[in-house]
Amino acid sequence: MEHTYDYLIIGGGMAGDAAAKAIRATDASASIGLVSAETSPPYERPPLSKALWKGDKPLESIDLGTAATGAQLHLERCVQTLDAAHRRASDDQGDSYRYGRLLLATGATPRQLPLAPGERVINFRTVEDYRRLRHQAVAGAHVAVVGGGFIGSELAASLAGAGCRVTMIFPAGSIGSGRYPPALAAFLDDYYRERGVELLSGTKVVDGRADDDGVELALSDGRSLRVDAVVAGLGVTPDTGLANQAGLAVGDGVVVDATLRTSDPHIWAAGDVANFFNPSLDRRLRVEHENAAVEMGAHAGRAMAGAGGEFTTLPYFYSDLFDLGYEAVGLLDARLERVEDWSEPHRKGVVYYLDDGRVRGVLLWNVWGQVDAARALIAQAGPFDAVSLRGRIPHDG
Repeated sequence: MEHTYDYLIIGGGMAGDAAAKAIRATDASASIGLVSAETSPPYERPPLSKALWKGDKPLESIDLGTAATGAQLHLERCVQTLDAAHRRASDDQGDSYRYGRLLLATGATPRQLPLAPGERVINFRTVEDYRRLRHQAVAGAHVAVVGGGFIGSELAASLAGAGCRVTMIFPAGSIGSGRYPPALAAFLDDYYRERGVELLSGTKVVDGRADDDGVELALSDGRSLRVDAVVAGLGVTPDTGLANQAGLAVGDGVVVDATLRTSDPHIWAAGDVANFFNPSLDRRLRVEHENAAVEMGAHAGRAMAGAGGEFTTLPYFYSDLFDLGYEAVGLLDARLERVEDWSEPHRKGVVYYLDDGRVRGVLLWNVWGQVDAARALIAQAGPFDAVSLRGRIPHDG
């Protein structure tokens, strides 16, 4: 069957949803199609590692209501070919899609564990992965979390809160290594240990096998570990297969201009897959967080419908780690110069990340309501130093 749409969105994540809503708000009569490999309509992703584990919201509440836009949703379909010259895409079930304008919101693919995925071996990314993990994560179950970054640290905290015995396995020296200042990372390691999480730092999973009763993991230090289930948060790689096939400019994602348009005048890209220039940070980057997906998707949707401008939004993300939490703006790179301003060491304060006197990132550690102040600071040319930054963003209240 052939479908024809004014706007076609490939990808059923948060960027695709935001684009559909923005297109509809800008072009009330347009026909919109959305093709997604997932079994569910677009949904919120952050609750998969956060709120759903705390009982703060039911699973059905994460649905984003994309269907209300009038977009035709084609679920459980994988677009396999993209012919940019003829503005035509085809999926794995034999259907084709002609479009006037196209959004690539294909997202990213999780890096895989070196053992076959299954009910007890989960490369965490989707709501189906959440369901599988939730089935395994009964109180008392021993779950290995592979990865000490953003997703790994959230999952470890959530699983421990659900009553699981948790072992974290990661190659770096500390949780959040490369993002947090060393002293804060060391504090976080101890904080997790105090809450019963076993840390196997400097370690990788090199092999393993699952059976009906659990998973046997082979570790890089020669040890083996028997667990009930293993879940990986090893990062992702941008899904650029269709972009490559269509001959688009690609480099750590799909390269887009200031309006999020690709090298093809009829194709835009947004979300995890898009590589864009940020003027405040003076560099190209690709961002794998909720705020970027939503903001970029909405901007691309408006731009596709003729109401675009330049995309200048700074990266923003947040996390919950047991009873700690933070918001962050810009770049969190521990290789940059850092100024730490604590009202309570490692419990409440602000960390500034500087490059040649200019603030490139701000970590608001248990400090709330200051995201706009952080964005404004990053937009300033400076120069700044430790003296001028002390107390710059209030955090004593």
